[in-house]
Amino acid sequence: MKKIFTFLILLSCIYTMNAQQSPQYSLYMLNNYGINPAYGGLDNSLSVTGVVRKQWVNLEGSPFTQQLNVHMPLYLLRGGIGISLENDILGATRNTSAMVSYNYWVPVSKTSLFSIGISAGIIQRALDGSKLRAPDGEYSETTGANNHNDNRIPIGLETAIAPTVNGGIYFQSKRLDLGFSAINLLENDLKFKYTEGQTDILQKRHYMLFAATNFEIGSMIEIMPSILLKSDITQNQAELSTIIRYNGNVFGGASVRGYDKVTLDAVVFIAGMKINDKTMLAYSYDLTLSDLNNVSDGSHEITINYNLNKPIGGGVPPPIIYNPRFL
Repeated sequence: MKKIFTFLILLSCIYTMNAQQSPQYSLYMLNNYGINPAYGGLDNSLSVTGVVRKQWVNLEGSPFTQQLNVHMPLYLLRGGIGISLENDILGATRNTSAMVSYNYWVPVSKTSLFSIGISAGIIQRALDGSKLRAPDGEYSETTGANNHNDNRIPIGLETAIAPTVNGGIYFQSKRLDLGFSAINLLENDLKFKYTEGQTDILQKRHYMLFAATNFEIGSMIEIMPSILLKSDITQNQAELSTIIRYNGNVFGGASVRGYDKVTLDAVVFIAGMKINDKTMLAYSYDLTLSDLNNVSDGSHEITINYNLNKPIGGGVPPPIIYNPRFL
């Protein structure tokens, strides 16, 4: 029954087409470049981040996401450059993207700067029709024969590729980080053409607003609240987070995602530590609050970051060399 239920959910997502969203990340505050190309190089050295997320564990077809990004300052061009790879699997669909970015810095004062960035690349979507079941379809478990009786659903594996562009702006000062990004600016259609028919998926444009601050309590404790707002104009989502770092190495915190009874999705528990002066490891567990808690066991996410922690390349750094994060 759960298998059929999952297939129907995925099928409804394919039919609506314009409800596509970017992958969910609970540790967004530790991976700013992953949500905004204007952050490139603001870790002040070569920075490599890897993320693995399994959402709604034990629900068949639930999202499984991996991301790898590398970015660094390029002082000769007064900005930063980066590369991002992402793979997101959801039931019968797989979305894979590769992006390169450049962002330009404008110093605002001795302790703050403004950055504007753009990333461009390609996205490939794969749709495996053999994993889907239509209400009026005809299927045989013994012979493996599938007939959806619907030309909007392919019989086998189909792929489509399209260019994609993201943009963003970012402000960083000693006590405030503020960023705004737009994803899928081109809103291209991905066209799956196959013998039975054709299916188009719209790359829906959506927006992210991020804000974070930090303050100390004594010499050992630092508190870092943050917020992430996501919207495709039709649907909105808010995530409020607070991380507490002790002695510069160990940290923990919590988030809540959603802002009313309709959008309330999860409470997130966060823990992590600096393994050494260059490497940070973090883990989050999402306790599902929506109706999906009846068919899943929460979500897990791991983020690891390596920062070279020394100046690289030529040119003159901007007047601010400060990062309120703890990578």
